[in-house]
Amino acid sequence: MENMQSLLPFLLMFVVIYFFMIRPQQKRAKQEKAFESNLKVGDRVITKSGLHGKVAELSEGTVVIETMAGKLKMERSAISMEMSAKLVEKK
Repeated sequence: MENMQSLLPFLLMFVVIYFFMIRPQQKRAKQEKAFESNLKVGDRVITKSGLHGKVAELSEGTVVIETMAGKLKMERSAISMEMSAKLVEKK
């Protein structure tokens, strides 16, 4: 019985860490993956480095963004979900 009581705080700590750190991180990763897969030509986006543009072409893992300076090819994961959502809200 003493063994269980000594392990209880560690078990409780693991449960708290799971629900406050691991689970939200997994949920966010799933949302970002869905955002990347739902991109379509013509969407206005902002990259994580702050570049504004419009999606010109899409392929498996890359996207071509048309900016005022020209077209840039980058990975889909380089597009910021939060900043792009704020851009859409401003309209």
